[in-house]
Amino acid sequence: MPATILIVDDEQDLVDILEFNLRNNGYLCRRALSGTAALEMAALEPPPDAVLLDLMLPDIPGMEVCRRLRASERTRHIPVVMLTAKDDEIDRIVGLELGADDYVTKPFSIRELMLRVRAVLRRSDKDATTEQGHGIEHGPLRIDMPGHRVWVNDVELRLTALEFKLLTTLVTRSGRVQTRDALLTDVWGMQTGVSTRTVDTHVTRLRKKLGAAGSYVETLRGVGYRFRTDL
Repeated sequence: MPATILIVDDEQDLVDILEFNLRNNGYLCRRALSGTAALEMAALEPPPDAVLLDLMLPDIPGMEVCRRLRASERTRHIPVVMLTAKDDEIDRIVGLELGADDYVTKPFSIRELMLRVRAVLRRSDKDATTEQGHGIEHGPLRIDMPGHRVWVNDVELRLTALEFKLLTTLVTRSGRVQTRDALLTDVWGMQTGVSTRTVDTHVTRLRKKLGAAGSYVETLRGVGYRFRTDL
């Protein structure tokens, strides 16, 4: 069945262009011209397979829409590609920390955007396939892969989609060093101009949330990170 893309932007002409090109690439589309409409559309069954989300919306800022999508059990796993006229690094970092899967600056190439949509969908499909029926336990850490849930000492953690992906990438490659560039490619799906400092920021936040299990994530100075199995 074709993937459904939710387009969220208050520029009607741009929404028309995006819908035209997405449909020509075989996708189904939903559209929302405000943050409120976006949240309503995302909650419909079946949920969209990905969201193209403008940051400058007339009612609810796109950052807040992304935060609410990630806070909801029903929508937190939907890939989000942010669309924005802002190109400041801090905006990209904040967007990615809120759980966005990619960040595209206007004006953008339609061809590039289609490739990025395909990339986040491919990664999402791959994750769903590889996670079926798998659970991981390591010391106080327990991960339910299909359910995207994590516990430490039987206390459930609230991780963003990116934090969950980062954790499971490290855990499933236990004992092997993962460079920052490799994590950018494998966790974010493709390199998007995000600096390696963003990886460090996410790892720091992840360690803090893991609490007693945070020491399993080891820093190899000048190289990258590794999930330790010898503690």
